[in-house]
Amino acid sequence: MATAERRSILCPNCRRLINRDEPSCPYCGTSRPGSWLKNNPFTRSAGDADRVITIILAVNVVMYVASLLVDNRPPGQGGLFSALSPGRNSLLLLGATGVVPIDRFGRFWTLLSANYLHGGLLHIFFNMMALRQIAPLVAREYGTWRMFSIYTLGGVAGYVVSYLAGTGYTIGASCAICALIGSLLYYGKSRGGLYGQAVFKEVWGWVVGLFLFGLIVPGIDNWGHGGGILGGIIMAFILGYRERRSDNLFHTFLAGACALATAVSLLLGFLSVYYTFRG
Repeated sequence: MATAERRSILCPNCRRLINRDEPSCPYCGTSRPGSWLKNNPFTRSAGDADRVITIILAVNVVMYVASLLVDNRPPGQGGLFSALSPGRNSLLLLGATGVVPIDRFGRFWTLLSANYLHGGLLHIFFNMMALRQIAPLVAREYGTWRMFSIYTLGGVAGYVVSYLAGTGYTIGASCAICALIGSLLYYGKSRGGLYGQAVFKEVWGWVVGLFLFGLIVPGIDNWGHGGGILGGIIMAFILGYRERRSDNLFHTFLAGACALATAVSLLLGFLSVYYTFRG
């Protein structure tokens, strides 16, 4: 019994109990899950969905606080919420995107950084609540790394559509979140069956709600939302989901490239702030 327990491990990707000697995880397809390279104290939790989602949430909060520290609006008619809204200059410096930042200043990297900026407390609160609700389901069906790639590249796709539509200035994680929604639309329709239909119907309800919300509330980037959903569907089609395609090295590499590109874009935002105030 003791020997059997020692030979049992949690898959470093899907966190299910498997045999250490399995050539690949029978649940998610990760190759050689028992190898030291994938199962050591440094990499064991790297692919854990909750950990990655928490990091995304934390980066959003850090960028929000940074935008307030750089320049926030003085309290006005909005009271507390007005005081907790960063100024436009702050957001432009840190990486807001749109026609103005891209065409006037050549800041193409803002297509990435804008996904981590928010215009106020309610803005970031509702986006992070949506992320916390949707991302775990996407991670379960697509795997952690594909989820992050869909979030990143789908968000970029949303802002590209918004830019092509002529939006002058836009921010928020909603384009990336809409990409996750798009991937679930694709999953539900592609998988079919009772479960697939249930997923599709639930997610379609979110799409309708987003559409109605965009019609009622002024200042919503509906082009970005639509582009994000479309980008998520395309990325889901290209990458596939776990039931059709096991996790592989390409998925890990793509997620790593997305993480590196995101880090560079956020760093460029901070450098922009530094050189502006230094000058």
